Amino acid sequence: MAEQREKVVLAYSGGLDTSCCIKWLQDEKNLDVIAVVGDVGQEHDGLEKIKQKALRVGALDCLVVDMRQMFAQEYLTKALAANAMYENKYPLVSALSRPLISKHLVDAAHKFGAKYVAHGCTGKGNDQVRFESSITMLDPSLEILAPVREWDLLTRPDEIEWAEKHGVEVGATKDSPYSIDDNLWGRAIECGVLEDPWAEPPTDIYTMTTDPTKAPDEPEYVELTFARGVPYAINGNQKSYLGIIYELNAIAGKHGYGRIDMVENRLVGVKSRECYEAPAAMALILAHKALEDLVLEREVLHNKLDLEQTWARCVYNGQWFSPLKEAIDAFMASTQRCLYGSVRLKFYKGSCTIVGRKSAYSLYDQSLATYDKGDTFNRSAAEGFIQIQTLSTRTWAVNRRKEGAPAELFDAQNQQGPLKRGRYEDVTPLWRQAEKPAANKETE
Repeated sequence: MAEQREKVVLAYSGGLDTSCCIKWLQDEKNLDVIAVVGDVGQEHDGLEKIKQKALRVGALDCLVVDMRQMFAQEYLTKALAANAMYENKYPLVSALSRPLISKHLVDAAHKFGAKYVAHGCTGKGNDQVRFESSITMLDPSLEILAPVREWDLLTRPDEIEWAEKHGVEVGATKDSPYSIDDNLWGRAIECGVLEDPWAEPPTDIYTMTTDPTKAPDEPEYVELTFARGVPYAINGNQKSYLGIIYELNAIAGKHGYGRIDMVENRLVGVKSRECYEAPAAMALILAHKALEDLVLEREVLHNKLDLEQTWARCVYNGQWFSPLKEAIDAFMASTQRCLYGSVRLKFYKGSCTIVGRKSAYSLYDQSLATYDKGDTFNRSAAEGFIQIQTLSTRTWAVNRRKEGAPAELFDAQNQQGPLKRGRYEDVTPLWRQAEKPAANKETE
């Protein structure tokens, strides 16, 4: 009888790295490989072709999973509730799909009785952390393998040569200088000339967005209708969240909106120049924030801003299944309960502008906000409010002025400064001050 080998589930994309991983795991680790191909909305020539390639390379089986609906409903809804923007710039394109793929890898491992789960990430990027953290939190008993971190194939030519020697089909490739990862939420582009942060990105890196200079000469208006913080209609036509993302990617992309060029702080400690296209994601977050401005109470909104950044860092750092992120999700869900309404967007030449918002739950009271007739704001309450509001700082200011350390260093009336030098501004260390004879202090 043939030897019964242990099984490993591999996250498979059909590219050179993961194709080599199949053969390497068989030869070097003596494992049977079950490949998992996930459709999260990325560009591809056909997932069935990718499956057949995995089988030809030697995979025992290959699961093709359409993850798009789950991605939209269970992951991108939470991202929208949190207005997720890592470093207040990047809408977490790649980081959002990794925990979903990891979940399916763990499910496949349970289904096939696999002891191992493997991925094709390098030892330099963020994704290795995201995959391994997610897998560990879902099932800490599974062992994780990272062939690309272990093997000595350091360059693409090395991999191609190894693949040819081991019967792994490389295929006819027009080698792109860029590394690209994409899904429903957008597209990430790095490497090549982009590694120089001074170099302007070439126009050929973009596929989702039109060059803004070549975008339509007429603006386009889009109305999004939300219920519990999730859009369910676009221009009055009801659609699934997935359908709205697809349509908004097309509209916003046509007008050249959604490009990001940033220097990003990776989890592994490296600063990396990254370019992104995220037309629907950026437009949806902009619209969602506009509706929150109208509906959420001030202190809730202000505290939510801080938690949004914490949520984004959690997800960027691979903590999707962590207790902290789960707790913040509960807060975010609470803020979305009354987030009903409509937002109108205007797309034009690479820009997206909020031009209208309305909600039955709006806290905007025109009679309080107006400076025209009908104003109901109680102006007489302002004086006492300001006295209480400034009491602490008034006490501080009186004390510091008395002690020769005024809050300001410039006398606006006499146009000179600082007003007066005193002990507060003596930068000599205290122990040195104590050593100085009184007479010397007077002459200094």
